[in-house]
Amino acid sequence: MSATSTPRPIRRIDLRGAGHDVDHRSVVPRAAFDVEAAAEQVRPVLDAVRDRGLEAVRELTARFDGVEDAEVVVPPATLHAALDALAPEVRAGLEESIRRLRATCTAELEQDVVTEVAPGAVVTHRMIPIERVGLYVPGGVAPLVSSVVMNVVPAQVAGVSSIALATPPQRDNGGLPDPTIMAACALLGVEEVYAVGGGQAIAMLAYGAGPCRPVDLVTGPGNIYVTAAKRLLRGVVGIDSEAGPSEVLVLADDTADASYVAADLISQAEHGETSASVLVTDSEELADAVTAELVRQVAATKHSERIGTALSAEQSAIVLVDDLDQGLRVVDGYATEHLEIHTRDAADVAGRVRNAGAIFLGPFAPVSLGDYTAGSNHVLPTAGCACHSSGLSVRSFLKAVHVVDYSRAALEEVAGHVTTLADAEDLPGHGAAIRVRFRD
Repeated sequence: MSATSTPRPIRRIDLRGAGHDVDHRSVVPRAAFDVEAAAEQVRPVLDAVRDRGLEAVRELTARFDGVEDAEVVVPPATLHAALDALAPEVRAGLEESIRRLRATCTAELEQDVVTEVAPGAVVTHRMIPIERVGLYVPGGVAPLVSSVVMNVVPAQVAGVSSIALATPPQRDNGGLPDPTIMAACALLGVEEVYAVGGGQAIAMLAYGAGPCRPVDLVTGPGNIYVTAAKRLLRGVVGIDSEAGPSEVLVLADDTADASYVAADLISQAEHGETSASVLVTDSEELADAVTAELVRQVAATKHSERIGTALSAEQSAIVLVDDLDQGLRVVDGYATEHLEIHTRDAADVAGRVRNAGAIFLGPFAPVSLGDYTAGSNHVLPTAGCACHSSGLSVRSFLKAVHVVDYSRAALEEVAGHVTTLADAEDLPGHGAAIRVRFRD
């Protein structure tokens, strides 16, 4: 589509009268995102980094990012220089984003839970921070400085002691990462930063290369090759999720403001041509008004071409439903990354939602607020994974351990049950480990 062409209007899907005879999981298809195909392209990259370490990282950076003789490590002095040069208003915005997210993360911290299951028999549920994590911050279509905040803050609040951050180098910046991303790292006190992007960055974090020691967990969104690398390296290293194209679903009735809804659909389409923007409504009048607003607002936006492409593609649509009950079935079936609710009694409606990465209530909580300074995290499950997964949080950087403490009397009380069950499973050694303690 050329910059001067008129984009096709967002399509409509009419479910009115369909009742329950609809597979609500497939009402709106998602954009093609073939991680398996990408994995075959990424596998040699991962193997190269595993086998040849830093030499391979530099070669791959030259091939994919056009940066020759890359200095992989970003010196701390360079990070602090970027912070010194940061515009005061941008720094103020980052500081407020950090403050709000730190507040919600601190409130999420779990205390140890001690349960006395019987006299002298105690089980403690203990939360332990992951020792070393690798954070990935994308820098493709847009350098996502907000992703520095969203990854680093919960890791720090969780008590992670060692943080490494990788982000793509920029040829126009002398092979260094985006200056604002570097400034955010300095602001948060993260000084182990690598100018490495793509699958080679995930491999470097997982296997270790040069000065980068292997990490225990990799988090953060990225393009399809980053996602494929995380899939292939799961098991070598822990991962948070496999991030797909960004998506928003707006559930609205006739009380919604069409200009707000259109602006919010556009804001997610701005991420890229495969982003999904979906409106589900029982008001045909609102659907008509939003369609008109989209035409008007898209024409006035800076990135109108990619926004228009995303809105007119198969992954975006206006879905007409009979009522909010049917709308909620679509919501739960789609299991969107971002859900906005523009209805009467939005909080009550939100209470009925089961599947969403994050929920934004009413006209004054747009998704773009969540992207920056809501105090919520914007690293969220995509591609329908909200039906079983959660967004990034303090819990992502903690692991649970049960600590079992029994006295002799407590063990003796339950010994018969243990040996009986061991015999039932034909594991006599298990039972013997109990009996040996009571021979006298």
